[in-house]
Amino acid sequence: MEVKLIEEKTLIRVARMVSAIFTPFSIPFLAFLILFLFSYLSIMPIQYKLIVLGIVYCFTIMIPVLAIFIFKKINGFSAQELGERKKRYVPFFLTITSYVFCLLMMNRLNIPWYMSGIILAALIMMVICIVVNLKWKLSEHMAGAGAVIGGLVAFSALFGYNPVWWLCLFILVAGVLGTARIILGHHTLGEVMGGFAVGFICSLMVLHPIANSFYFFFRQLLFTY
Repeated sequence: MEVKLIEEKTLIRVARMVSAIFTPFSIPFLAFLILFLFSYLSIMPIQYKLIVLGIVYCFTIMIPVLAIFIFKKINGFSAQELGERKKRYVPFFLTITSYVFCLLMMNRLNIPWYMSGIILAALIMMVICIVVNLKWKLSEHMAGAGAVIGGLVAFSALFGYNPVWWLCLFILVAGVLGTARIILGHHTLGEVMGGFAVGFICSLMVLHPIANSFYFFFRQLLFTY
């Protein structure tokens, strides 16, 4: 009996660690970091890469985390209470606002669409999550995992590389992360799968070259007529 109890505590501890490591806040920054390290973007000047990474870090990690921390302290909410569906709207709103400013900043700096599109995909994903959250508590962790896998597929079509090994790695990570969220009791299997689907579709629709071709075509028609 004691051995089983120890095993359950260890499993929960590992699940919490996995959830903490693969937090949704880190996804955009890690995506840019991977692009700058493992794609042709690695040839860009170090100053340019540091500026972009600095902007992404400030608006997608530092400001949202700080704003949510202040919100929790002001209201006296614990992390568990903030996970309740009715109390998740303000953190969502704070994060979305920060992402909007990040997107505006990147547009002012004329950063290419396939880079700013990462922020746009995350922004659309969060808006969908907050709307669905009215009736159903989707997993933001899994939405982030789905967005990463969708981004891999999209960028493989854009840059012309074979994503199989990367896909194997991140699908494994997504499976472990989804299992961890279920073990902790934060989400059901349906909420985990639903979150993954939202992230994957948003990322693919925004970042895939075919989707962007349609976007630029319709935008050109709109401004022409």
